[in-house]
Amino acid sequence: MPIGDLATASADGCPDIEVVFARGTNDAPGLGNVGGAFVDSLRGKVGGRSVGAYAVNYPASFDFLAAAGGANDASGHVQYMINTCPNTRLVLGGYSQGAAVIDVISAVPVIPAVGYNNPLPPDAPDHVAAIAVFGNPSAKLGLPLTASPIWGGRSIDLCNGGDPICQTDGENLNVHRAYVGGPTNQAANFAAGLL
Repeated sequence: MPIGDLATASADGCPDIEVVFARGTNDAPGLGNVGGAFVDSLRGKVGGRSVGAYAVNYPASFDFLAAAGGANDASGHVQYMINTCPNTRLVLGGYSQGAAVIDVISAVPVIPAVGYNNPLPPDAPDHVAAIAVFGNPSAKLGLPLTASPIWGGRSIDLCNGGDPICQTDGENLNVHRAYVGGPTNQAANFAAGLL
């Protein structure tokens, strides 16, 4: 089954773990480099449990208000998994603009979520084991996911030193593109520890 293609999964075909990941700006459709590295690393850390992956469907363009569409899609998939695969543990993740998508669905008020109309149900925290975000714009505003009263204890919000997307004093855009490897492995260790 191709990554992200779980729309036809039945309860019998439910993975033990499902990663819902939103790629960053201008990444090709799919999980993106950061999401792919995170999922691959996580698969090696969960003791043989099955890991599905869903790539959030949104433009990931420089029209940042379109992130609301990604939030609607991510939330819709989370709700689908909760209803269809209630025993599957969910991991949410995003890189850069994709991290902002995850901020929106987890109710971190960062981006004007014009058009976001598909909020997570109240029982979503019962199903979401972990959240991993990389280069999160809300961290620059002092609102990392780790500060969330609901999601903080199950979130890792990674920002490379000098990254201008997630740090007010960051000036090195190259480090914003350097989350594959150490950071994705660190986040996978964190998520695996909560699964």
